[in-house]
Amino acid sequence: MFNRIRRLRQVAAIASISSLVAGCGVLSSDSSQDKGPIMVGTTAAPSTLDPAASWDSSWELFRNIYQTLLSYPSGATTPEADAAENCRFTDRTNRTFRCQLRDGLKFSDGHALDAKAVKHSIDRIRKINVNGGPAGLLGSLERVQVLNDREVAFQLDKADATFPFVLATPAMSIVDPAEYPADKLREDDEIVGSGPYTLQGYDEGKQSELVKYADYKGYAARKNEAVTIRYYQDSPTMVAALRAKKLDVAFRGLAAKDIVDIQANDKDQLQMIEGSGTEINYLVFNPKDPTAGKAAVRKAIAQVVDRAAIAHKVYKDTVEPLYSMVPKGLTGHTTGFFDDYGDPSVSKARKILTGAGVQAPVPLTLWYTSDRYGSATKAEFEELKTQLEKSRLFRITLKSRPWKTYVTGYQKGEYPVFGRGWFPDFPDADNFIAPFVGDQNALGTPYVTPRITETLLPSSRAQSDRANVVKDFEEAQRILVDDARLLPLWQGRQYVAASAEVSGAERALDPSTIMMMGELSRKTSW
Repeated sequence: MFNRIRRLRQVAAIASISSLVAGCGVLSSDSSQDKGPIMVGTTAAPSTLDPAASWDSSWELFRNIYQTLLSYPSGATTPEADAAENCRFTDRTNRTFRCQLRDGLKFSDGHALDAKAVKHSIDRIRKINVNGGPAGLLGSLERVQVLNDREVAFQLDKADATFPFVLATPAMSIVDPAEYPADKLREDDEIVGSGPYTLQGYDEGKQSELVKYADYKGYAARKNEAVTIRYYQDSPTMVAALRAKKLDVAFRGLAAKDIVDIQANDKDQLQMIEGSGTEINYLVFNPKDPTAGKAAVRKAIAQVVDRAAIAHKVYKDTVEPLYSMVPKGLTGHTTGFFDDYGDPSVSKARKILTGAGVQAPVPLTLWYTSDRYGSATKAEFEELKTQLEKSRLFRITLKSRPWKTYVTGYQKGEYPVFGRGWFPDFPDADNFIAPFVGDQNALGTPYVTPRITETLLPSSRAQSDRANVVKDFEEAQRILVDDARLLPLWQGRQYVAASAEVSGAERALDPSTIMMMGELSRKTSW
């Protein structure tokens, strides 16, 4: 759920476009050891500590405490070796992918991290098969083979040039077989990983305490000794903590009002780092709901919604209207919803409903999460309610839940219409279509569309050169527009607010906009 009209840098990571601190030559180091851990604030608390259960921003924590075979060093646009020493396709058909692990890898409990641990970690994702969990990312995987202690091979049942990107997602975090059961989720609040940091303390919904892992072997820089991540319910509270120097960095969930206010009033104390991103925000319609399941209702809503008003009134133009599930800046982006619906029109929407025999006003309940995407979410849904009811075609009820119970609700199909944001797993159009379609998807609501899942996605995944997949993705988006089961609303940019004493925030976000905490440090001289 983020970016807008501006051009997306391929690394959807933060580019230091505007820094509001005028500084002299600065040296950065891990002087944070003298002042305690780097304090980071966010509104996106983990929903789970087990990678097999998560397809959400729990990944933020996972990236920093677990390892994956491949990952993204700062500035990288394609996956590079992390726990692996090297990885490659060994055939011309993109169906056999082999990795060799680094020598001497160990989990934080002292157990060896070997090829068997990799196989265990991937296999349990599919075996446990959490509804709405990351098993959907492994649709092309046939089996994992242990070749020896340090080598593992992935046999795919179809060509999949995106598979290295999948292995680089935190969902594919490598876990200790002795600590993580093969057939069920780990239920305590403990973590055994091999990443840059260990989890020294965890208070659910409040904070995570990270300490540098001495035996880590991987690419990640660690310019501090420790990081504490604090979880907030809203942006104003988080920004107040930043201004009070209780935080060094705030990101993920900064409200537009707070962003604009910091830019205008805090130039001497805070820096606001702005950059491109590919996060999107959209509505999901439940096809099993008697009202939302009607195509005419969905299309009438698509015809009424004023995205520009949402972007301006609610988000102060820190986001831009989005007319495709594939955001601007990625190969294959289109403007299908604008092409079909144009500007908002009540008369056209009324005609859609009348033509289908649907009587207005249509009663409908819209759900949103109260604590996931920032405090502006409530205002966004209030604006949606205003727009839809002003048309006299809809009677809207708004309801919300905290993220953890919100997820359970949509996975059970409880909501007629609900809001979601999407932080990309990897920067490719595939990742803005594949996760939302098929019998098993990230939304927990099956979306059977054989043309996409059986033809277009397989065709695109056979292409190593992603410039050759435009036609496949354009057709896939045409199907999404015709069905109107997913309604894109806006695309945003990435913002990180940081103390003037902090360095590294401009390098800290990887291409999927996950923060690599090791890049953060305190400046030692001016």
